[in-house]
Amino acid sequence: MLDDSNEFPGGAASEPAGGPRKRRPRYRGKNPRHFAEKYKEHDPERYAADVAKVLAAGKTPAGSHRPILVAEILEALDPKPGELVVDCTLGYGGHAQKLLERLAPGGRLIGLDADEIEIQKTQARLNAAGWPEPIFTALRTNFAGLPQVLAEAGVSGVDAILADLGVSSMQLDNPERGFTFKADGPLDLRLNSTRPPSAAQWLQRVAARELERALREHADEPEAALLATELCRWRATAPLVRTSQLAEALRAILARWRPSLDPAAVDDTQRRCFQALRIAVNDEFGVLERLLAAAPACLNPGGRLAILSFHSGEDRRIKQALRAGFDAGLYSAISDAVTRPSPEERRDNPRSKSAKLRWARRSDQPA
Repeated sequence: MLDDSNEFPGGAASEPAGGPRKRRPRYRGKNPRHFAEKYKEHDPERYAADVAKVLAAGKTPAGSHRPILVAEILEALDPKPGELVVDCTLGYGGHAQKLLERLAPGGRLIGLDADEIEIQKTQARLNAAGWPEPIFTALRTNFAGLPQVLAEAGVSGVDAILADLGVSSMQLDNPERGFTFKADGPLDLRLNSTRPPSAAQWLQRVAARELERALREHADEPEAALLATELCRWRATAPLVRTSQLAEALRAILARWRPSLDPAAVDDTQRRCFQALRIAVNDEFGVLERLLAAAPACLNPGGRLAILSFHSGEDRRIKQALRAGFDAGLYSAISDAVTRPSPEERRDNPRSKSAKLRWARRSDQPA
């Protein structure tokens, strides 16, 4: 029987009667380090015990996502059997699965996601879990177009809306999506990879002043002016089409102009810059504002809205929109303060630490 090492004995796989066996990914060392090599984490049904160890260590298995504030979101949305709910950010389907369990029997969930890669996987996963059409419908679209989605579905209003903002672990961890400075990949950063521009294209043509504004407003970057100026000079002589190239440019700029920064501060700057580019490329703030403006008209009287954010700029817009809706009589109740993950959840899932949940309940007043 073959062992579980990174290579088959003798350097080749045996061929069973049914045909050649697919070789496991090769990797250096005892354990796989790169996203594509973590074959066990990509196949949780087959390697459930190994995935459980990853989760117990407070990590997210490769190719998956851990839903955040699940109990708190269910309390805010209060989904009931027979109701119609929209999950504006389907992602891996963790929240959707729990919502579907509450909506049965007779309820329906519409899941939206702009990511053409992940939505197909999640649709197949939820269908296999016992949620076929029309109980669960997956639509590849941006949630800014929610009113049009509902109109095309012949729906005048829904009972609850959920939006989990930001990026999913599947996108963040996969180097081919270009969301992280920690691994080399194309400098893409698009949630919808079919819609231009990519981050590389945007960065190549953006003016220094606009880049400075993005770094400041999207990521609270204290060195926004310096980095914007120097990156525009850098791109004139060296390409910035890979994540590693942008990361190296940022390190070089800081080493020259801010040599006293320690490595942790350099990492923080790189993280903030990648975040700012992602928000700019995907127009995340503009998309959120369109959802906030449309939400009251999309909810039935008494309908509930819950939005999970991970950025101060997002949370500020959500807070202001919900307060304005309450003052105008569109919402009968809104959250007094943000709900944050418990210490236990932050320990078990470190990626939850910046999450903030706000909710609202629709009044009977016409939008």
